[in-house]
Amino acid sequence: MTQSATRAFGSRIQTVQVKTTRRTEWVNITPEVNRCVAASGISSGVCHIYVPHTTAGITINEGDDPDVARDMEAAFDRMVPRDAGYKHYEGNSDSHIKASLVGASQSVLIEGGQLRVGRWQSIFFCEFDGPRNREVQIKIQPDPAP
Repeated sequence: MTQSATRAFGSRIQTVQVKTTRRTEWVNITPEVNRCVAASGISSGVCHIYVPHTTAGITINEGDDPDVARDMEAAFDRMVPRDAGYKHYEGNSDSHIKASLVGASQSVLIEGGQLRVGRWQSIFFCEFDGPRNREVQIKIQPDPAP
């Protein structure tokens, strides 16, 4: 994964590149998001994580056991099968549906210069139409000065 950054209005926007290897794949991007937070120098605020793709999403779930992500991948594939007579001509309607179910963004509090995630929580990029080269946009917004 690679990163690029720009500054805008007191916040820091960074782009993390994600390369997926399977059609449905949940990639733990927590280390990359943590690096973005650390590089920002912001000790208190909010980290907004956004996926600008219509067939991918972002979620927070258990990251300690990799089988949880694999189970989630399989569950989404069962709930929304790839070929169910959809009308979309590109053949990836299931990917659009899955991405809508997961959502395109998450926000995580920053405290003490670190993401304030639960003990077992990780941030996952959710690929539903891979393999592809994707991007995740991260905006780190500091709390207003007192």
